Amino acid sequence: MPGAAPIAAARPSDDGPLGILCGSGVTPAAVADVVVKNGRPVMLFPFKGFADPSEVARFPHEWIALGQFGRFKRLAQQRGCRDFIWVGGLVRPRISQLRFDLGTVLMLPDLIKAFRGGDNHMLTTLGAFFERHGFRILAVREVAPQMLAPDGVMTARAPSDEDRADIEKGLDLIATISRFDVGQGAIVARNHVLAIEGIEGTDGMLRHAAALRDAGRIRSGDKTGVLVKMPKRGQDLRFDLPTIGPDTVAGVAAAGFGGIAVAAGQTIVVDIGRVIAEADRAGLFVVGVKAREPGTAGS
Repeated sequence: MPGAAPIAAARPSDDGPLGILCGSGVTPAAVADVVVKNGRPVMLFPFKGFADPSEVARFPHEWIALGQFGRFKRLAQQRGCRDFIWVGGLVRPRISQLRFDLGTVLMLPDLIKAFRGGDNHMLTTLGAFFERHGFRILAVREVAPQMLAPDGVMTARAPSDEDRADIEKGLDLIATISRFDVGQGAIVARNHVLAIEGIEGTDGMLRHAAALRDAGRIRSGDKTGVLVKMPKRGQDLRFDLPTIGPDTVAGVAAAGFGGIAVAAGQTIVVDIGRVIAEADRAGLFVVGVKAREPGTAGS
């Protein structure tokens, strides 16, 4: 990986299994694989209706429903889990959809407070509640740092000067809209913002962009334009990190763009070897860059 700085591997812990609160997608299992390779056992706590049963089945696990904090706390203590990470997608439910147990009644004030804001506010508030009950919420960098994007170009193709300008604009854009607690991704081509990630997520944004190109609404030319991903400014980096994987590469290729730029050290890359191989096969670039504060593009 040209220019990529190595990331030190996490050391095994004597604090018992790492608990993984699992949302949707392949990321929770991918993180679990790396944690186990790093020498620490894991215990998965997949959310019913979100986590993939086929991925979860490979690891020790206990299913929980949203709202079952009492059940979760009991099982976590029985399994000897003190440290946790929260990984994977989770569509925000209505409070009325939560299956309250007795333990959850204790957190109703926190739940009401958590739901009065964006996703980062919600997750940070819930994280503080978990910690008040004796659990530690860790960041991915503390348990599986090799899953985070390295700094520099990872592929055979490097971004051009025009691509670099698009990347800077995308980073500055995401930093600027961060105060609205929305979006971790954008597509920029030839200094033109084509899309901003919303509730549809990265894959949905890329599918929409591909449809717009097919309809003639995007005319930037093949292999022009960049998908840019970075955390929101001020985001709690223990939760909801931007993530890319082989499906992201396929989506960028299908939409006709030239590459992917992600915040180095702050973006999860699922199966980085396959990401690089498939990007090279498609003639795309993947690069890790420094995240930006608003108004600092090019600094």
